[in-house]
Amino acid sequence: MEGDGGDASSGSNTIEHKAYARVGLLGNPSDVYYGNTISFSIANFWASVRLQPSDELVITPHPTHDLVHFRSIDHLINKLNSEGFYGGVRLLMAICKVFHKYCNGNKIHLHGGNFTLSYDTNIPRQAGLSGSSAIVCAALNCLLDFYKVRHLIKAELRPSLILSAENELGIVAGLQDRVAQVYGGLVYMDFSKENMDNLGHGIYIPMDISLLPPLYLIYAENPSDSGKVHSKVRQRWLEGDEFIISSMLEVANIAKEGKTVLENKNYSKLAALMNKNFDLRRSMFGDDALGDLNIKMVEVARKAGAASKFTGSGGAVVAFCPDGVSQAKLLEEECRKAGFVLQPVQLVPSRLNELEDYGARNKK
Repeated sequence: MEGDGGDASSGSNTIEHKAYARVGLLGNPSDVYYGNTISFSIANFWASVRLQPSDELVITPHPTHDLVHFRSIDHLINKLNSEGFYGGVRLLMAICKVFHKYCNGNKIHLHGGNFTLSYDTNIPRQAGLSGSSAIVCAALNCLLDFYKVRHLIKAELRPSLILSAENELGIVAGLQDRVAQVYGGLVYMDFSKENMDNLGHGIYIPMDISLLPPLYLIYAENPSDSGKVHSKVRQRWLEGDEFIISSMLEVANIAKEGKTVLENKNYSKLAALMNKNFDLRRSMFGDDALGDLNIKMVEVARKAGAASKFTGSGGAVVAFCPDGVSQAKLLEEECRKAGFVLQPVQLVPSRLNELEDYGARNKK
């Protein structure tokens, strides 16, 4: 397959899938607190995984992200300081393990045959755009099609498999990002305790991407100043802290209200909800945990009169200019002066139905 779910390439058994970066528009981070969120995929950034049948099972290191040859010790140290110790190879290994375990546990037969997995990505690191889960999501799609089992693993279960693979590596996160990347497009998500306990997953409702107004992405090319203080919000929530519980409920209700607001294209209200979402997060987590650079991105947007909030847990900001093009020009100037990158958000429609149709045609 080509790209994010096109046709099989001519005469080739190569399978390739893309998964896109995601933007949390409203409700985050309530997804890990039995809340509600609205997220969407963006075409600005993506990860792709390619699977080619081979004699042995091979995980191919990326020439940049999994570098093991360096010009000098200084080069090695600089690389570690900017990108950490881990590339994408461990992510590909982890999803293979989790996928195999799930299929074994659910009596899903996997045919013999080996493959070579390789990946590429242009999602900025540490930018809060779900770069790791995009690689895992794209790889899972490749495995589903290689083994012809897409029809046996429901779409609503796949985000949990992706999250399980990341959990194997000590990555702590919620389901929201993985849902956005599995479904694509614009998705409303309900993670109520009742749904999570009874179904093992949330209720995911795709929405029309034409409901979204023009949006902008703001990020720093060197996000090393993101929050360095570990947040105690999760612990306080578990201990029954009334302020955290009530504030997180407010954040979840922002997404609930936002669904109706978007359906009615009430964009002035959307701007107010975006700002409220960030303000509630800031009151719960505190400035030390959020980080000066992250807060500055929001404040730069607000200086131009734009509504703004984190796309995830920090690293990038999504902004909306309710006054239109002239305000967007002002936002562009403010970001330039502050040294931030500004990009118009490029929306990507859901490809899930296309992927499912392909899987149905090729399951035999």
